[in-house]
Amino acid sequence: MSSLPSPRGPLTERLIGALQDPPGALGTVELPSFPAPLADEDFQLGLYLCYELHYRGLPGVHDDWEWDPELLALRRDLELRFERALLDAVPRGLDPTPAADIDLVLREISEQDGPSLSSYVKVSASLEEFREFLVHRSAYQLKEADPHSWAIPRLSGAPKAALIEIQSDEYGGGRAEWIHAELFARAMRALGLDSDYGAYLELIPAVTLATVNLMSLFGLHRRLRGAIVGHLALFEMTSSIPNRRYADGVRRLGFDGDAALFFDEHVTADAVHEAIAAVDLAGGLAREDEALGTDIVWGARALSHLDARWAEHVLTCWNEGRSSLRRDLNAHTHGDVARPVLASG
Repeated sequence: MSSLPSPRGPLTERLIGALQDPPGALGTVELPSFPAPLADEDFQLGLYLCYELHYRGLPGVHDDWEWDPELLALRRDLELRFERALLDAVPRGLDPTPAADIDLVLREISEQDGPSLSSYVKVSASLEEFREFLVHRSAYQLKEADPHSWAIPRLSGAPKAALIEIQSDEYGGGRAEWIHAELFARAMRALGLDSDYGAYLELIPAVTLATVNLMSLFGLHRRLRGAIVGHLALFEMTSSIPNRRYADGVRRLGFDGDAALFFDEHVTADAVHEAIAAVDLAGGLAREDEALGTDIVWGARALSHLDARWAEHVLTCWNEGRSSLRRDLNAHTHGDVARPVLASG
């Protein structure tokens, strides 16, 4: 991200203006009503910017903004509304899910029918649509695993060991060139896209930002450690088959090598992670504290809900012959689109 994004409404106009000044310049912010916060551009960008201060920061923004009391108060107000909207859409269960049933319940959630973006990409997506798909995914994949890593100090024993086993693979097992975020960056470059962190934030809509804000909400709050574990467990359980389809799709378009490596790696890695995440991580946490079973399941269901909303948005736009981004990607192309490298076989 080379510069702050453009405001999308009164909230982000106030926030972005203040962030360009020294910490302490925000004051008290009276929020608009935001009747549909899960899809509101101003709301989701504002929350995303608040969270980014806890990751890599924002261009031209002083690091002390991360812990500015007025900004934290604003973030808290946004989080309360975000969580309330999530609970309206995906109610939290009243009774804890027994530890012995966690794996079964997660599998039931993973098998729910929904719009299959990966199936479309495999057989139908154009090159321009695949590039749009990468731009959407860049909001998370360029910091892949980081939101889930907030849970590490909040766990202990077997669940902590299981989480670290998964995260170690996500971070390349100590090899920088195999960090999954770097593999995704290589895929972007292979398709002629800018792989700089946050390069396309201007184009990424609220429905996509909400999926990333969900991870940050869960990861940054100890009280929601069950939800971030459930989120990660379902994330891993629903990854291998879609990534195989994405790899098939990019090869159908004539690309291989770096363009496909990220997806190939996830087909293999997440097939292993699936059992670890469901049984050792999520099930292990519920065995340690059965009361967290409810949040584990809720975190998984919230992920399923927001991902389905995102996939429906993208597919609806493509079926109507329009961009799924906020503006045309062609105006933001980074260099030339690489020529296809035909897959062998």
